[in-house]
Amino acid sequence: MEVPVVAKQATADKRQRRERGSINPDDIISGAFELAEQVSIDNLSMPLLGKHLGVGVTSIYWYFRKKDDLLNAMTDRALSKYVFATPYVEASDWRETLRNHARLMRKTFMGNPILCDLILIRAALSPKAARLGAEEMEKAIANLVEAGLSPEDAFDTYSAVSVHVRGSVVLQRLYEKNQSSDEGARAIEDAVAIDPEKTPLLAQVSRIGHRIGAPDETNFEYGLGCILDHASRLIEEGKGSRAGKQAPSRPRKAAKSPGSRARTKAPAAR
Repeated sequence: MEVPVVAKQATADKRQRRERGSINPDDIISGAFELAEQVSIDNLSMPLLGKHLGVGVTSIYWYFRKKDDLLNAMTDRALSKYVFATPYVEASDWRETLRNHARLMRKTFMGNPILCDLILIRAALSPKAARLGAEEMEKAIANLVEAGLSPEDAFDTYSAVSVHVRGSVVLQRLYEKNQSSDEGARAIEDAVAIDPEKTPLLAQVSRIGHRIGAPDETNFEYGLGCILDHASRLIEEGKGSRAGKQAPSRPRKAAKSPGSRARTKAPAAR
């Protein structure tokens, strides 16, 4: 059967390569995001990207010598998008703004697997991205200090929220990635054998929708609430002990290494 002329022309246009020098780094990064949406970050390759963009692979290597260089550039772009999409923590209403900050962080990562893979799972930030991330954390922690926390407590509070968000997102993302594996996906709660006779409390709460170790909305909100409640108590304690002054510093006790513990033991009897 003869192929229509229009179809032939469309196929020819689709396969037509770009002219030499017609592509730039921004085009390559944009194309990499498009391709990653289809094949994932793990399966993204330079030859596949060249085919997707309609250029020879050497045109990509001219700007990005290896895949890691390209992923670093993608991470820079992804991080700038993520930062601008996340609301600031404000001292005047620290609890609600920090809660919204955490919720939107989680929502942003959950809604964009590529962002999660680049920033949370791969976690290889370029100097530029690392500097940008540190500056944003500095702003959030400074506002928590202004709200009444000591610098140490402000740091620990923001760090706890960040770990809580990232842990929830990464657990869910790894579960989704495992769905395509040969063994199939298995949630943490599926590995727990609940017997109403031997574990009556687990059976009771599971029947009304509670899930053990699941990175779902209920568990996320409960953990976030606990962190915020603790920070509130610290602020109130600071007000009570030093009215009108900055909350006292609470230095952390450094963990001893096995070597130092051995050195602090009483000397052996002679």
